Amino acid sequence: MTWTITWENKRLPRMKMPVLIEGLPGIGNVGKIVADFLAAELKAKPLASFFSPTLPHSVFVTEDNLIKLPSIEAVWIPSSVLKNGHDLILILGDVQPVDEVASYGLTDAILDLCEKCGVEEIITLGGIGLPIAPKKPKVYCTGNDPVHVASFVKGTSLKTGLYGLVGPIIGITGLLLALATKRAIKAVALLGETAAHPMYLGIKASGEMLKTLKKKFGLSLSLTQMEKEIRAVERELMKRTDDLQQISKSTALKRLKGKLSTDVDYIG
Repeated sequence: MTWTITWENKRLPRMKMPVLIEGLPGIGNVGKIVADFLAAELKAKPLASFFSPTLPHSVFVTEDNLIKLPSIEAVWIPSSVLKNGHDLILILGDVQPVDEVASYGLTDAILDLCEKCGVEEIITLGGIGLPIAPKKPKVYCTGNDPVHVASFVKGTSLKTGLYGLVGPIIGITGLLLALATKRAIKAVALLGETAAHPMYLGIKASGEMLKTLKKKFGLSLSLTQMEKEIRAVERELMKRTDDLQQISKSTALKRLKGKLSTDVDYIG
């Protein structure tokens, strides 16, 4: 299925050395917490939205008793907000695709947006699920170019020894790295340690990630109240994401049963 990009304005804003940061839901919602926090604190402006009929077949009931489709969108933070001259584009959403075709389709749509906006670098954000959340989580970095990874890690507390620690990086967080290579866009992923429990929020891992991004891009952020603010906002967002994941898993389970013609008790 194709993904449709709907632009907020016909004329794109002029951007300086734009960097795209993806923060869709995932393990511990680490990436989502970071991206949502950046968008709120830096007063991001709407840029574009993505739509496909492969999104979960459900709607939310909002506080004003109306309905809303699950959304995936791009927002923009102008370089005037940052200290090192970059514009930032954030990919935010209530959910990310659960099947392979939809995941590749959304990744291509995001990369189309990158090319149209002149994005020079992509950063994807995610979590590493552990049995128990560490008191001081580590954040690891990998990417599609060894020189760029080494440059990105320099002067930070980021770790690079991911091989053997994690399996495949599933979803948009991983696919963007690989498919960006075909479009000559350098990309890295930041992965923070958190608990693997589906209802756990990776607040500490998100905080460590934000510290890295704050230093990297000269962001005007106060992290003192971050945990309190995020917990207040993310309770509802986590419930929304969990509800959508249950719907998506149910749909995927039915598809898999159909393909295998046998009983399947779970989706990993």
